[in-house]
Amino acid sequence: MSVHNLNVKQQSDAVQQAKIHLAAANRLAVLDDLHEGIDNHFTMIVPGRKDQYLISPFGLHWSEARASDMMIFNENGDTLEGVGVVERSAKCIHAPLHRITGANVVLHTHQNWALALNMLQNNRLLPASQTAAFFMGITAYDDTYLGVADGLSEGERLAAQIGNNKVLFMKNHGVVVVGDTVAQAYKRLYKLERVCRAQVLAMSTGQPIQLLPDEVVHNVQNTAPGDSHSREERDNLFFAAMMRVLDRELPGYAD
Repeated sequence: MSVHNLNVKQQSDAVQQAKIHLAAANRLAVLDDLHEGIDNHFTMIVPGRKDQYLISPFGLHWSEARASDMMIFNENGDTLEGVGVVERSAKCIHAPLHRITGANVVLHTHQNWALALNMLQNNRLLPASQTAAFFMGITAYDDTYLGVADGLSEGERLAAQIGNNKVLFMKNHGVVVVGDTVAQAYKRLYKLERVCRAQVLAMSTGQPIQLLPDEVVHNVQNTAPGDSHSREERDNLFFAAMMRVLDRELPGYAD
């Protein structure tokens, strides 16, 4: 096989894997109760094509997501490959976020516990648990909800808000999580919902919340010496395990 043909095959394999992982993430969001039926959006830059994005067609329930159904669209909202329609707010929010932040994966949901926290006047995430510590220093806040996104300017505004962070809390709206891979981004989204749930439950007791000192947060965020697994390996192990759950509970995402 020539070098050119090998490169073409490698890129084709990368695109197929991206479609499988994105479909899996959609279905996992159903099992983990992070979805709103056919609404909200998960997108990923098409491997090798920085200005084109993968998405599940609007109108499919997230439990129906399949690799073979994944569409490719551009910032104009044109469907370049596949069949279906790109929902307007998906184009308006996701395309600018990818373009401006350079994020490979963008996940946007209205998941219950994160939204509950974002409905409060003070919606700041507290460093009050080991898992919460990982979100300190990578979470930004958009405190002004302007309504349903109907133009690229809204995505550009959100991109300015998130900056170099990995999570954006959207007051009265939901959350955006970005990542280098679907595995990394989905794990981040999953963990975030559990952190938000724990914080809302703790706040509901009316008792003072014990915060972690800055030095403890720093220690948690930095892998302990001798740890045999890198962050990337942990992300991949997590997502592989979650896909095995899908294989048992909601198979067909790789079709």
